[in-house]
Amino acid sequence: MNYSKKGIKERQKSLHASSHKWSKKLLLAVMNLMVLGILAIGVIGASAGIGVFKGIIDTAPSIENIDVTPTGFSTFVYDLEGNQIGKLIAQDSNRIPVAKDMIPENLAHAFVAIEDERFYEHNGIDIKGIIRAAYVGISNGFHFTEGASTITQQLLKNNVFTNWTKEDGFMDKIKRKIQEQYLAIELTKTMSKDDVLVNYMNTINLGQNTLGVQAASLRYFNKSVNTLTLSECAVIAGITQNPSKFNPISHPDNNAQRREKVLNNMLEQGYITQTEYDEAMADDVYSRIQIVNAEVEEDSVNTYFVDALTDDIMEDLMATGNYTETQAYTLLYSGGLKIYATQDPHVQEICDEAFSNEENYPEGTRWQLSYELTTQDSNGNFKNYSTEMYRQYFKEMDSSFNLLYSSQEAAYDAIEQYKAAVMEPSEEVYGENITLTPQPQVSIVIEDQSTGYVVAMVGGRGQKEASRTLNRATDSKRQPGSTFKIVAVYAPALDSAGLTLATVMNDAPFNYANGRPVNNWWGSEYRGLNSLRTGIAQSMNIIAVKTLTQITPQLGFDYLKNFGFTTLVEREEITVGGKTQVFSDIQQSLALGGITKGVTNEELTAAYASIANGGTYIKPKLYTKVLDHDGNVILDNTAPQSRQVIKETTAWLLTDAMVDVVTSGTGASVNFGNMAIAGKTGTTSDYNDVWFSGYTPYYTASVWTGYDNNAKLQKGNGERNLAKKLWRAVMSKVHEDLPSQSFQVPSGIVTATVCSQSGKLPIPGLCDGTLKTEYFAEGTVPTESCDVHYQGMVCPYSNLPACDTCPFKVEGVLTMTPVEDPSLQQGSGTEAPAMATQEVTNEDGTVSTITVPQTAQKTCIHTAEYMAQPGIETIIEQQRGEMAAASAAAQAAAAQAAAAPLPTTEGEAPAAE
Repeated sequence: MNYSKKGIKERQKSLHASSHKWSKKLLLAVMNLMVLGILAIGVIGASAGIGVFKGIIDTAPSIENIDVTPTGFSTFVYDLEGNQIGKLIAQDSNRIPVAKDMIPENLAHAFVAIEDERFYEHNGIDIKGIIRAAYVGISNGFHFTEGASTITQQLLKNNVFTNWTKEDGFMDKIKRKIQEQYLAIELTKTMSKDDVLVNYMNTINLGQNTLGVQAASLRYFNKSVNTLTLSECAVIAGITQNPSKFNPISHPDNNAQRREKVLNNMLEQGYITQTEYDEAMADDVYSRIQIVNAEVEEDSVNTYFVDALTDDIMEDLMATGNYTETQAYTLLYSGGLKIYATQDPHVQEICDEAFSNEENYPEGTRWQLSYELTTQDSNGNFKNYSTEMYRQYFKEMDSSFNLLYSSQEAAYDAIEQYKAAVMEPSEEVYGENITLTPQPQVSIVIEDQSTGYVVAMVGGRGQKEASRTLNRATDSKRQPGSTFKIVAVYAPALDSAGLTLATVMNDAPFNYANGRPVNNWWGSEYRGLNSLRTGIAQSMNIIAVKTLTQITPQLGFDYLKNFGFTTLVEREEITVGGKTQVFSDIQQSLALGGITKGVTNEELTAAYASIANGGTYIKPKLYTKVLDHDGNVILDNTAPQSRQVIKETTAWLLTDAMVDVVTSGTGASVNFGNMAIAGKTGTTSDYNDVWFSGYTPYYTASVWTGYDNNAKLQKGNGERNLAKKLWRAVMSKVHEDLPSQSFQVPSGIVTATVCSQSGKLPIPGLCDGTLKTEYFAEGTVPTESCDVHYQGMVCPYSNLPACDTCPFKVEGVLTMTPVEDPSLQQGSGTEAPAMATQEVTNEDGTVSTITVPQTAQKTCIHTAEYMAQPGIETIIEQQRGEMAAASAAAQAAAAQAAAAPLPTTEGEAPAAE
């Protein structure tokens, strides 16, 4: 640098040069423009930012319209005594709201201490918290791990901004955060801090599908929130930051760390003392949680009763016309309803104990397998194997294979055998589902016949693994067997068809209209003339089928519909492989319970309950009323839906006949004494289904037993008597402390003496040995005299009263088989043309064919017309020889029978009883 005088002058000269001046001015102008540009950009940016911010605020929900009260609540079911017996929850609805006075102070302080320590100071947003979270995030390389949301903001996020989990990107999150903070400030102006905190604690997710502190308290500690200790409060408050990570059941160690932080914060913020802190830290709270968890998991599966109840309420909600199926489901499972059930806890407990007690079941329980297998090969390809594929595999080796195993071990061995056979070396098991169900299965429904209340129900045997599983009391349709004889045959016969309990039918060979024989359950023996009362007591099949044939299957079908059966088929066409078949239950087999689809236990019980209730049917009900979350009645089921299906006198006559079933008939083993009992056994022809339906003056109950796959119940091990055994085990206990009662005789019942062989008025001197006093409805006492016993001239050839022209007539007494109703003659084989043919041998050895009158008449064949035909002398002589031969054969048979040893065993019953 030149600092001489000359140098300084040159420097001054250059500074004052015009070119330099212009350069300087230009630079200054540029700089001014840049400043102005920056200022303009700043102003524009600020304006735009303010505009965007204002736009976000303007699109936020109005504070006047938002509701931060949580929605989605658990529905509870209560029994007749007010005990909770069920809980219905959907996703995001396991919530039980509580008021401020129910929340312990320690719990409120715990949430504030861990989630929002300046909650009582800020205006809805925590500026200090935001700055702290930002500083920590920037310090960690822009990894923002700490939240700054206040309790107020979290309440808004959960109850107003419910779609925050579906935000597409960062800008959506920023928009929601701004609106959330704005509304938090506005909400704080209109709602007290305590109300904000209570709504927050009723809203938050606390793991194990619980929402809110009351649901969490019950889930983890099995007690109400107002009884929580400080240690337990800290456990629950520690969950909310990450309900999965801090779950005290699945991750107790993580929760323990978080619980310690909660207690430390409470101590530092002055909410608890050191002594309280030390006591809480010393509490072994997680052991209690594990014990409660085991209990709660077992109770979380709803009972068969509650399952059936939910089905009924769904139907009734939709029947109002106010709800679609989806809306009804949402209301039922997340509407916070209160359902008042008809279940009697004492009766239900007796049923549960009896049906879960393995000592009540025969030895040799079998197990039905349901099996599904998924494999994956080395290339990642999957292959699925169903239960049907499994069954077909073993059926190729054993045609009788039916998925039943003698033990669970045998089933698992077979599974391993199957996998070894079907899996390739490159395959491995990806997943399998194994279900083993004990067999035979069972169900019971008990109804108070006077109200229609279903007081107890069991829908299966064995551990119930889940809610809404197969309920054999309401879902399974099984063949009712001989229980249908009462409701399909004898009820209409006595009620409107003019028959009485004294009416006699002939137990003799009889065919259905299609020619198939009707068999009695005890074998091939026939018991001759028997009254309907005896037919009921001994469950005589031929008597029942004949009775229904006479009154018509249509009448029996109509009565069944009125008894409440909804599964009957009037006419149904089914086409398979181009071939159409027509199915109808209006058939003679209806008498023995042979129907297309079967019946449910619940409907069969209701039908028998209507007889027990004097002939008045009441639609069975499982609940009385349903209240919504606000306490309003939305379903009122208190009024009975009833109708008279049979006369009161008919109901009593049936009851009296069914008392005989229990005292001296097929159901004698159910009789536990000290109480009037009426009922009916029911067994299908192949022993697929066995029932006992019966009642006392207090309750009606039906028990069903059978295999889920329709296998035959085993002989000789008690399976075929299981229904009666379980019915007695339950009902004897139910009535243990109830006063003994008899069935009350209604007005309109009278007695009369009849001949038991004819069911008609006795003839003095002839019917003295067969007199019987029977009950009748007024106006139905027989007016005709006995047509079975006869005294006078007898034809020993035809064993009928002799005609005046009979050559064999002698004085004697006869017991005759009455002429059957015309509707029965075809099935009995007695229907014949007016004249029949008969071959006779003439004196010269030739054979002639002659015509004779039919034998279904009341006198012998030797009429004047018969005796006037040519060759009658030869015919009479031949008949005389036939009588002599028959007499000799009878004497020989009697002598042989006298010498034969008595039988020691009774044969197996070949048909339904």
